[in-house]
Amino acid sequence: MRIIHFGHSCVLLETDSARLLIDPGTFATGFETARELDAVLVTHQHPDHLDAERLPALLVANPKAALVVDEDTAPVVQEAGLTPTVLRAGEHTTIAGAAVHVAGGRHAVIHPDVPVIANNAYVIDHGAYYHPGDSLVVPEQAVDVLGVPVAAPWLKASEAIDFVRAVRPRVAMPIHQAVLAEPGLALYYGLLERLGGATVSAPPHGESTAL
Repeated sequence: MRIIHFGHSCVLLETDSARLLIDPGTFATGFETARELDAVLVTHQHPDHLDAERLPALLVANPKAALVVDEDTAPVVQEAGLTPTVLRAGEHTTIAGAAVHVAGGRHAVIHPDVPVIANNAYVIDHGAYYHPGDSLVVPEQAVDVLGVPVAAPWLKASEAIDFVRAVRPRVAMPIHQAVLAEPGLALYYGLLERLGGATVSAPPHGESTAL
C-alpha cells in the first residue's frame, strides 16, 4: 500500500485496486488535486476532518467516488447537496475491491460538557491500514499500518502510546498533528517510537510513500 499524507488526518490510500481519501479537512492541503478517487471517507463532522466548502468541488472532479460518512455527518453533507453512504460501527462494505470495515462509532470525550458525536474508525483491506478518526478504539483485526493521533484536545501523549501498544501495528504513522507547533513534532514522534513498540514513519507532506 502507498500512502499520501496531506496533513493532519487527511490521507490518500493507494491499494492494488482502489484510491481512498480519508478526512479531507480544513487543516489539510493538497487533497483538492486528487483524481481518480474511488471513495472519500469521513470519520466525523468536525471541520478539521471535513471541509464542507472544498468537498463538493472534490467530488465533482471525481464523479465515480463514493462519499462514505458516519450517521451524524450525513445531514451535514446533505445540506451541501451531496448524497452519502452511511456506515455505522460493525458495518462494512467493499469499494473498488478494497474492504472497508467500521471498527468503532463514537468520538473520544473532549469534556463532559461537550456532546459526544459519531465517529467512524475505518479498517481498510482487513487491517492493511487503520484510521481511528478521533477515537482510540482498538480493532479486532490485526493492523499493519496505524494512523495514530498524536495531539488533540481529547488526548494525552501517554494515551497515544498505550493505543499503539494495544493495536500493535508494524508501523505507526502520526496523524492529527496540525495542532502541534513544528518544534514539538520530534518530541511526540520520539515518545511514540521509544515507548509505543512500533516503527514510527511520518511521510513527507503530499508525497506518495510505500508503508
